[in-house]
Amino acid sequence: ASGLPQHLVAIPLAVFIQRAVPRLRDVASGLYFLPYITSTVAIAIMFSSLFSKDSGLVNLALGQTFGIAPVDWLGKAEYIKPAISLIIFWRFVGFNTVLYLAALQTIPKDLYEAATMDGASRLQQFFFITLPSLKPMMFFGVTLSVIGGLQLFEEPFILTGGKGGADQSAMTSAVYLYRMAFDFNDFGGASAMSWLLFGVVAVLTWLTNRAFRQKGAA
Repeated sequence: ASGLPQHLVAIPLAVFIQRAVPRLRDVASGLYFLPYITSTVAIAIMFSSLFSKDSGLVNLALGQTFGIAPVDWLGKAEYIKPAISLIIFWRFVGFNTVLYLAALQTIPKDLYEAATMDGASRLQQFFFITLPSLKPMMFFGVTLSVIGGLQLFEEPFILTGGKGGADQSAMTSAVYLYRMAFDFNDFGGASAMSWLLFGVVAVLTWLTNRAFRQKGAA
């Protein structure tokens, strides 16, 4: 659910860092990449504390700023999905930003200089030079997001105690596959589901490839 917003934020953020603070590009890349290389278990435990109903900083900030009553983020079906989506977004938006920063280095500066001489605005340069040049990296990043979304396991598993949360609202295919094998002892069904999941990933990857394929390609 947070895959598309990651890229919608990561691309403009990468362009901003590239143009506005080029000297701090390496520092910014390291800071944004840090959540991705941090232990997933540690991240899930940290956010479990932040989203705690009684003592979490999120409820404390909402209460003091907007006067909102404590929200049971991890105990009610309507709140647990946004909470997990926020964690996934926070963890991977930096990773995608680093990908696009790397791709921006490959775009020849001559293209921007020529566009500036022709009177193109920054916005026009972004849509007609930057975005088309980033298309291969966008395909790579979106493909990783699709595969990662279908394999999402650690965050919902830890935050829900491995049970999928209230009304199974945080039950992902990977968590259900785990439960089928180790909670229900149905290893045959889990094996069949893993092959089905592999097929879904393959089909969605093919569809993503079709969507990003250059015009006129075979």
